[in-house]
Amino acid sequence: MKKTLLIILISFFGLQVYAQETIKWMRFDEAIKACEKSPKKIFIDVYTDWCGWCKRMDQSTFSHPVIARYMNEHFYAVKFDAECNDTIEFKGHRFRGTSRHDGKKGSHQLAYALLQGKMSYPSYVIMNEEKQVLQVINGFQPVKNFELILHFFAEEAYKNPNGDVFLKTFKSEITE
Repeated sequence: MKKTLLIILISFFGLQVYAQETIKWMRFDEAIKACEKSPKKIFIDVYTDWCGWCKRMDQSTFSHPVIARYMNEHFYAVKFDAECNDTIEFKGHRFRGTSRHDGKKGSHQLAYALLQGKMSYPSYVIMNEEKQVLQVINGFQPVKNFELILHFFAEEAYKNPNGDVFLKTFKSEITE
């Protein structure tokens, strides 16, 4: 009886620790510095405060423990408000927040550069260890799709001309 109770308690607390893992979000400049010290890919969530789909990503996909654990292990994760007023220096350029003619917040220059002028929220930018943009992905992503995306870049399947084989194999694994 005591053994069974002990196993149940260990299982319960083990699941609680597993379920509480969250993504360790950083500022853009922190991720760049961290990448210089210990190279890792950088994942940037480009969002706005008013974006409903951005909030849904936070509540569902980004809060999923499997996503959080994998993201923390393989990426420096950045939350970047596309309408912030911060001044950010990157690759010899100074990027600033902008204002629209009607006085409302405009897109930050870095968000504009990273998203190549296609301002859509949420958007995700994946950079390699040399801080070069590998891919921009737009829109809400459910957990299974997002997990596939993370694995595709973390495992560098994008470098393989047969990357579609990876995608098919991985899709079959996560649907089983």
